[in-house]
Amino acid sequence: MHASPENDHACLQGLLNDDPRALDAAILRWQRPLYDFAYQYLRNHGDAQDLATETFVRLHQHRGRLRPDTNLPAWLFTTLGNLCCSQYRWRQRHPTVSLEVAGEDGGIDGEALPDPTAGPVQAAEADEAAAVLDAAIGRLPHDYKTAFLLHHFNHLSYAEIGRVLHCSERGIETRIYRAKAQLRAALAGYEREVMPGAPPVQHRETAPVTDPAETP
Repeated sequence: MHASPENDHACLQGLLNDDPRALDAAILRWQRPLYDFAYQYLRNHGDAQDLATETFVRLHQHRGRLRPDTNLPAWLFTTLGNLCCSQYRWRQRHPTVSLEVAGEDGGIDGEALPDPTAGPVQAAEADEAAAVLDAAIGRLPHDYKTAFLLHHFNHLSYAEIGRVLHCSERGIETRIYRAKAQLRAALAGYEREVMPGAPPVQHRETAPVTDPAETP
């Protein structure tokens, strides 16, 4: 993760001892990673800022319930993930038109989307492909989406994600693999729709050929 376990433990001890500097230290260390995760989950800057802030509010409110062995980063991302899931479901029931541009940091496994500098047509296609990818990420089940975003955008290890989702490393590997498969299927469907006569685009494959859950 972005901070050392020793610093996280010291911050946790400060929270348990009602040291007001501990919350400031947690905000300084984790505000940006939490915001980044919330933005990738919801694709809305305002929501990301609000939910990252709400996560720290809850940390302060529930500091008395923390255990001395609490994994602070896992607690923060678990809380934020649940907030993001609830907000996403609320937005699905109350749809609005977003004025934000989709497609930042697009692609799977770091693949770049088509270069928009080639011309207006290519730029429009890149924006449309990014919107397709964003929509596909939005449709992922919560656990798949959380695992995928934490690994590819927050750069957490399988073990670290496992502590957030209360899952084994093998289970996290499986969720990320299946998330990638669903995203690739969505992009492949988009490519067939816009280029019905073209051969399928070969995306760079970094995941195992078979589902990890199916291997011994």
